[in-house]
Amino acid sequence: MQVNEAGARPSTPADPARYSGEVFTDALIEGGPPSHVNVARVAFSPGARTAWHTHPFGQILIVVSGVGLVCKAGEPAVRLRAGDSVAIAPGERHWHGATPDHAFTHYAIQGADGDGRMADWQELVDEAQYQAAVGTAVPSGA
Repeated sequence: MQVNEAGARPSTPADPARYSGEVFTDALIEGGPPSHVNVARVAFSPGARTAWHTHPFGQILIVVSGVGLVCKAGEPAVRLRAGDSVAIAPGERHWHGATPDHAFTHYAIQGADGDGRMADWQELVDEAQYQAAVGTAVPSGA
């Protein structure tokens, strides 16, 4: 058993090649073999978001606070609120982040391969794509 004390590690600013806007991550669990499960808390300022990406083993998002969006390629974005959860399939191209006028925080749970790779990052979501997603987002459960 390993207990990780809250606040023992500093928050890390997200890589601007993978995120637009101000985003901070807190690594909570960095799992080793055999499961390689990792858990992070990710906090997005209003308008901030990930780049398009996929996960080799899928991803689970659990919304902690704020209002956010998750968007699967080719589908309308879904509006998320505290208490919502999202299961993203392996290889599913998507992005997630905050709405323009609300901060957004979620837990991200994903597996890593033997080399530590948890995601395959792609291009940033440009402002036109983001605004289109905001304008057509559907509520969770719709």
